[in-house]
Amino acid sequence: MDTKSAVRETVEKYRAKLVGLSHLIHANPELGFEEEKSSRWISEFLTDAGFAVDSGICEMPTAFVARAGSGPLHIAICAEYDCLPGIGHACGHNIIAAMAAGAAIGAARVADELGLTISVIGTPAEEIGDASGKILLLERGAFEGVHAAMMTHPAPLDMAEPPIIAIATFDVHYTGKEAHASAFPEAGINAADALTVAQTAIGLLRQHIGHDDRVHGIITHGGEAPNIVPAHTSARYMVRAKTLKELEHIRSRVMNCFEAGALATGSKLEVRGGSKPYAEMIHDHGLAALYRHNTEQLGRTFLSIPGMDRAAGSTDMGNISLALPSIHPMIGINSLPAINHQPEFTAHCISADADGAVFDGALAMAWTISDAAIDQQSRQRLLARQKRLPVT
Repeated sequence: MDTKSAVRETVEKYRAKLVGLSHLIHANPELGFEEEKSSRWISEFLTDAGFAVDSGICEMPTAFVARAGSGPLHIAICAEYDCLPGIGHACGHNIIAAMAAGAAIGAARVADELGLTISVIGTPAEEIGDASGKILLLERGAFEGVHAAMMTHPAPLDMAEPPIIAIATFDVHYTGKEAHASAFPEAGINAADALTVAQTAIGLLRQHIGHDDRVHGIITHGGEAPNIVPAHTSARYMVRAKTLKELEHIRSRVMNCFEAGALATGSKLEVRGGSKPYAEMIHDHGLAALYRHNTEQLGRTFLSIPGMDRAAGSTDMGNISLALPSIHPMIGINSLPAINHQPEFTAHCISADADGAVFDGALAMAWTISDAAIDQQSRQRLLARQKRLPVT
């Protein structure tokens, strides 16, 4: 049996169990750094498949590494499994986790003959936007010795190299002074007004920001009662730009808007977080081409749609990509008009198309790993590539 047939046979053998794992995680959504069940289920799944699993790595209880093979070329597959508040697995991390497990099991089948070490790195809290699982794992050495990393993400359509931009996520807190809102409003300092001024300034700023810049946020606390001048308000905001370098420019302009709110009202401003932003994704073109070819062999089509460069998200996989060769393709689950981060997309993530994506994504990644190991040019390129310093 040839290498790819052996890989496919193995993934086929686990197909029903992989779909079951996807559905189990989907039915039990857990927020970032709280993914106790999901992390344990994936670890147990890989243990049963013959992997050596180390849980709670890098001082994170819900992070893990599962390893098979001992060859010189070390490929890591990143698993995500956290959900979004309120709408569950509306970004399909249940599919990501199952695909990662399936890809690793398939690649492990041929690891010894191809000189591979295969790791699944369980990466918590991708959705939180700051100081997330991959960033902390990168800082704490979980990717030491890894020559390349990959993961596949569900989306409405297949994309080999989707646009992924940098992001900073932070919390803004205003502190004013309570007073009776009718009898003695002059005695109060209105922290809600400070937030209103800041949001108005940001709204006006949007006319003058770049094509790739984004600013969006929510009020997390708006006051205690309508007859009390609000003394405490807060918001969580995200600022995005094409690169980390460009992010610093737009973030400073947004901070000026928040400072304007404090200045206008006399409130005190405190900003928390945002010190560990997500980087832009630098796709490794060689690995991406192998993935695209293998996915097309499974009957999938990559469409070129005008304006798709505008549909840019962010992920801490970007930080990994600045440290070592990485890919983060999208795999379609035929969800349109439902798109990521909508409740309707949550429902699609356990559809028949999503279950098909679990198999296709797992097999395409496993085939990509085997191709990279067999092709001497790809293999030597990855082995010779010196890992860059972590970018956080």
